[in-house]
Amino acid sequence: MSRFVEVIRTGPLALLQDLGRPGYAAVGVGRSGAADRASFTLANRLVGNQPEVGAIEITLGGFALGTNAPIIVALTGAPAPAEVSGRSVPHNSPVYLRAGQVLTLGFAPVGLRTYLAIAGGFDVPPVLGSVATDTMSGLGPAPLAPGRVLKLGHLPVEPGSIDVAPVAPLGEGPVTLRVLRGPRDEWLDDYSRLGKTRWTASSQSDRVGVRLEGQPLDRAPEYADRELQSEGVVRGSIQVPGSGLPVLFLADHPVTGGYPVAGVIRDADTDRLAQVRPGQQIRFQLED
Repeated sequence: MSRFVEVIRTGPLALLQDLGRPGYAAVGVGRSGAADRASFTLANRLVGNQPEVGAIEITLGGFALGTNAPIIVALTGAPAPAEVSGRSVPHNSPVYLRAGQVLTLGFAPVGLRTYLAIAGGFDVPPVLGSVATDTMSGLGPAPLAPGRVLKLGHLPVEPGSIDVAPVAPLGEGPVTLRVLRGPRDEWLDDYSRLGKTRWTASSQSDRVGVRLEGQPLDRAPEYADRELQSEGVVRGSIQVPGSGLPVLFLADHPVTGGYPVAGVIRDADTDRLAQVRPGQQIRFQLED
């Protein structure tokens, strides 16, 4: 008998993700993959999967899933309250479900994205070597919907041996992100204002990027009327469009952009950026 799980509800958004499809930027295909890679890989580690095995990325919570077979799951990232058939279960620890049981998630009080890994992963056809859903290009599996049945992959050769992983709790306060200067910092009239301004994450943010609200940045006079030819951008790029309000690129960012990139967030800090909720403050720590 094949092992499978069935999606009962998804909340605002639930996607299959892995570590993405690197190596295709030259032909216009971004990497995509889990927005918070640290939480994603921890979930896989807790159930004994390899780091790159596909898991489910759940935005805000409100998700439920049933199973036809015994499974081991792990939840990481945003701490959405979780229950198995009415019994509370923890995050950052392996959780066992019997056949017929249902895992339900409430809505996370802090953070934005919860990761659900299942031992063995999912038997889903890859696209360009990945099961990641790229919300900008449309590559990969469609967003999960109620009634979707997902066949499970083969169980790991060596099951996970971690009972619980110590993880620093997410907070509601300002998030500080380290920023490297450039490559187009000279386009700003005062680059230091990037670090002095109190920014707020906009409700118009998504997996492509986090839009900021705050006092707009001014362009240097010599660049006020100039246009920039499109050039490559990376995850963590701080792009400053004509509005002067920065956009911070996340997992589904375009591979090129035509607005100046004043700085780049340190790669490790972009995982923390992926957990910032609309309305939460962001501060930049500028590094030379």
